[in-house]
Amino acid sequence: MRRNAIIGLIAIVIVIICAWLPWITVQADEGLRTYTGMQSEGSSFGEPGKLSILVAGLTGILFLIPKDWAARVNLFTGGFLAAWSFRNLLLYSRCEMGLCPDRHIGLWLSLIASLTAFVCVLMYRKKYVK
Repeated sequence: MRRNAIIGLIAIVIVIICAWLPWITVQADEGLRTYTGMQSEGSSFGEPGKLSILVAGLTGILFLIPKDWAARVNLFTGGFLAAWSFRNLLLYSRCEMGLCPDRHIGLWLSLIASLTAFVCVLMYRKKYVK
């Protein structure tokens, strides 16, 4: 297994772990509310951590398959994972009605790890035999 595949798999594991880490904290009437990718009760965020876990798992499986078609499909899944993490950053960190959330490490770490996995997908090199 190549070095960039190992780094990509580590980044995928970090993305999966970040789904349960705190993403933001919002000051509400009853006190502070902390939202993660898997828990967002009382908001309209949904649960984007589930799709992050699904796409990250698919990307990790494709890292393990040493075929050309897997590398090509992994370009799509890695790009989608990076775009989804960026979308989550924009969605969760916006201010609404004068209330701005405090961003936490899970949101940033998820974006950095998904971008790292996408860069590892882009760095895939095929060995040509003459």
